[in-house]
Amino acid sequence: MARPSPSGSPARHGRLAPWLLAAPLLLAVAAIFLGVSHVAPADVLAVLTGRGSRQASLIIADMRVPRVITGILAGIHFALAGLLLQNITRNPLADPTLMGVSQGATLAVTLFLFATVYGSAGGSNMLYQLPVAWLPAAGLLGGLAAGAIIYVLALRRDLGPLRITLCGIAVGAVLHALAIGLITGWGSARIEILMEWLSGSLYARSWEHVLFLLPFTVAGLIALPFLHRSIIMLRFEAPVARSFGLDYQRHFTLVLMLACALAASAVGAVGPLVFVGLVVPHLARMLAGRHGGAVLPLTILLGAMLVTAADLAGRLIGQADEIPIGVVTAIGGAPILVLLLRRLP
Repeated sequence: MARPSPSGSPARHGRLAPWLLAAPLLLAVAAIFLGVSHVAPADVLAVLTGRGSRQASLIIADMRVPRVITGILAGIHFALAGLLLQNITRNPLADPTLMGVSQGATLAVTLFLFATVYGSAGGSNMLYQLPVAWLPAAGLLGGLAAGAIIYVLALRRDLGPLRITLCGIAVGAVLHALAIGLITGWGSARIEILMEWLSGSLYARSWEHVLFLLPFTVAGLIALPFLHRSIIMLRFEAPVARSFGLDYQRHFTLVLMLACALAASAVGAVGPLVFVGLVVPHLARMLAGRHGGAVLPLTILLGAMLVTAADLAGRLIGQADEIPIGVVTAIGGAPILVLLLRRLP
């Protein structure tokens, strides 16, 4: 009688692999076919093959498809950033929020919208005319600036996982307080745009957002194979990593820069999505079992799946008043995290 395959065995992974590969594609197809505005499946297929009506093309090609792709790319960014940060800080709770990147992006977006509203008060029409389409760039710059500040503060007293984590918490708290202070005294002008962004949303995401995220996705995926050994070695203490010939500070800096770039670009495009960068790497490790090499591809797949599923659930449950994706990931991510933590030694 055959014994059951242990967790992480090749047989178990062989059964899971087709489902894990197919799930993101199936979710993406479901997200394109389903939505608040009803479009017949035949019309959706017609649009996807270039033969749809103008109205159906507007809903499918100009709204749903870029929204789905933006969600997939953002999910990959958040998940990979969380995995990288957890590895180099050796902190299972590390994610873009803990490291201050999300708070830096939040403050930058708040300042940007504040300037566009009140810049005209002093006669600066140029500021007043800044387009909302620049929000992702503002969030990106803010997140990268926060990462740079944290890195410099940690570097001054010897770069290390614990120190950089504490610096991230401290800087993130200050940036968050500044952003909340601005929001509290703001008033109503354009505040709804900021509130939507802060809740994490894929509403009205277009091909511009896809083109904004895609270069970071491609660059990140190209860089990962070259940094794979560094990512593994940085999980050890600095003396151990250096004993294997690793330039610890240089490679720590490169991996941290990659994590900050992925996280900041995703936050800039869709807002801060809590729990994605925190939960997905743990799910990937649980599914990978003893096969450590599977963690990275699983993180990519699960990140895309989680954000796509959360967005689809928010649209279908909320209908016209769709539930922001950040709310869905928070509600769904919290119990998943609790279950995962119970499995940890």
